[in-house]
Amino acid sequence: MTKRVMLCLLLLSIAVAASAANEKGGPVLTAVRASGPITIDGKLDEAAWQHATRVDQWWETNPGDNLAPKVKTVAYLAYDDRFLYAAFDMEDPDPKKIRTPFADHDGISGNADDFAGIIVDARNDGITATEFFVTPRGTQFDAVSDDASGNEDASPDFYWDSSARVTPTGWVLEMRIPFSSFRYTKKEPQEWGIIFYRNYPRERRYQIFSHQLPRGTNCFVCDFNKVVGFTGLPSGQHVVAAPFITAGTEGSARDGLGSPLSYPPATADGGLDVKWSPNADMAVDATLNPDFSQIESDTAAISANERFAIFFSEKRPFFLEGIELFSTPLQAVYTRTITAPRWGVRSTGKFGNNAYTLLIAQDRGGGSVILPSALGSGFGDQDFSSTVAIGRLRHNLGSQSFVSFLGTTRETEGGAHNRVLGPDFQWRIGKHGTLTGQLLVSDTHTPDRPDLATEWNGQKLTSYAGDLWYQYSNPKYDFFTEMKDIGDDFRADNGFIPQVGYRMNYAEVGRTWRPTGFFSRIRGFAMGEYDSTQDDSMLYRLESFGIGGDGKYRSTFRFRYAYESVRVEDRVFQRHQLLYNVSAAINRIVPSLGLAGYVGQNVDFDNVRLGRGAEIGLTATVRPTDHLDIRLTDTVRWLNVDAAAKNDRLFTAQVERIRAQYMFNNNMFLRAIVQNQRTNSDRNLYTFELDQHRGSVASQLLFAYKLNWQTVMFLGVGDLREVVGESGDLEPSARQVFLKLSYAFQR
Repeated sequence: MTKRVMLCLLLLSIAVAASAANEKGGPVLTAVRASGPITIDGKLDEAAWQHATRVDQWWETNPGDNLAPKVKTVAYLAYDDRFLYAAFDMEDPDPKKIRTPFADHDGISGNADDFAGIIVDARNDGITATEFFVTPRGTQFDAVSDDASGNEDASPDFYWDSSARVTPTGWVLEMRIPFSSFRYTKKEPQEWGIIFYRNYPRERRYQIFSHQLPRGTNCFVCDFNKVVGFTGLPSGQHVVAAPFITAGTEGSARDGLGSPLSYPPATADGGLDVKWSPNADMAVDATLNPDFSQIESDTAAISANERFAIFFSEKRPFFLEGIELFSTPLQAVYTRTITAPRWGVRSTGKFGNNAYTLLIAQDRGGGSVILPSALGSGFGDQDFSSTVAIGRLRHNLGSQSFVSFLGTTRETEGGAHNRVLGPDFQWRIGKHGTLTGQLLVSDTHTPDRPDLATEWNGQKLTSYAGDLWYQYSNPKYDFFTEMKDIGDDFRADNGFIPQVGYRMNYAEVGRTWRPTGFFSRIRGFAMGEYDSTQDDSMLYRLESFGIGGDGKYRSTFRFRYAYESVRVEDRVFQRHQLLYNVSAAINRIVPSLGLAGYVGQNVDFDNVRLGRGAEIGLTATVRPTDHLDIRLTDTVRWLNVDAAAKNDRLFTAQVERIRAQYMFNNNMFLRAIVQNQRTNSDRNLYTFELDQHRGSVASQLLFAYKLNWQTVMFLGVGDLREVVGESGDLEPSARQVFLKLSYAFQR
């Protein structure tokens, strides 16, 4: 193994032996049992609120540095045998400016909407917490915040109740969250980490918390208020069963594009999702014949002139319990590789200082498998079934550091397999430093299917992958460095690792200023990167610097100059680019407007030469009324190359997407999506044959009624049209009509 891998192992052993305790002081609250019944109606008139724990000390943490907030907020906390209760009484000097649009679940924008709620670390490990936020219209948002990865993931959903209303002096919020939504150790009394939050977007986005959050530190969850005194909490035995039925038909072109659509008879199907919490520490999820269809199309992305696979987030409910445990430095787990499960079962929980998850599923196949290399990634059709198992065990060291072990396997019909296993760790060094690493080894026996992919010839492959990074930050300075070393034959068929056979060294340093005036934060930075193959041939080199920041009108900006050397086959090209990203909130009708892209030189990877081009990406959110939300995306990319002594356009690729959603109320909406993707190429400038016009137009119309995230009715129609022929005309390719009914039974 290489020196870098040995270093990763050495640092892992240091992390295991190190004392990782880094306790934070601060206000300690005492939980109070509700003295009487509480009705969730947006009114704080019950006697129980008068005896609840009161929180009236708050800090503005952004843009101010733990300053006294500009608005007054009072929060209350109580609990009983089944629920955790929270309430907020929020003053506003001008209630007419409160942002109150209707939205679907999780449809909240931090830069555009008023909202408030609590973030709960029920395990009190200072690493992972669950967020519960509500807008003045009652729109709910829930997510998992994970300090280990730095991610906020809104994919998981929970069962809870809330009510909010605008008053002549501000707005009021009540929340009731079942203890079955949390995972906690059974002990008496309980101590949890809880922080209260209010989002107040006006000329700037003001973030207000119930605890001071020091700038430049290496954690967020570790700085929560400690809440003591919880007793007699339920021990589990909560069950949710959600049977569903689907029906529909999908027409396709009978004799290829341009021919009439043919519709088979409509079919019906059914399945079952079950979640069982046998105790407060553990959840078991099972699914039978699941419906994993995507109700909304994936995010628009241009794939023209891309060498590596594009990542899309997971959205399917079965995979989302304890999703933070699937997040590791090397993305060895990417559950969207499980494309069409017949069934699946998963257990997630905690014992002592350990957290674990174990998932087993049988995949019918379909979709594509990433075939990685040093210079690019291809795909192989997954025309076979397989059994998948993924497990991770994480052991916490102190309150913020941990070591863990990950194992995955995919056993394919015919004896092929891919197995990946290895340790990872994170060591919080004081308040400002973080050291993270992972070492994986893989054992692969490829399918004997050369008809699907050249490398699938039944060969055996073994290799390793290592990742080590260190980050330091304080209120003024930050530094980050990372090393990766991934062997040529490393494969992670259950993950998303589109490049192998390379070594990467990266470093970035930044300096932050916080002026007064239009800008509240300015950061200057510089970065460098050097990648090579395993035989030390250069793949990529970067020298870059830039500036970014935040300002009034909830604006952000980032400009970066990059000088890069890029290897394609046996040639190395130098390119100069200016990359940009700016956004702002214009007014209540246009709460978000953004522009991003690059201009300068780029490599024509298909034909191995240097060109000049640009990418312009425009995004906007338009809210003509509180019921109607329109989101627009228009991204165009082009590349010019020198040919026949002149600068000719090689291709122009464009994605246009409009998503309009009308909310009748918080439970019912009508959504329409139209997405146009097209690429126009000059065939005379290519060294191989291709179509001059490529593209498609996909449209969806969906009516939804949702009592909660699993009690739903969806009725929709989808249409796909693809470019055919030299004229670029669009012809019907597929059309779908579908219905889904699901109801969640709880006990």
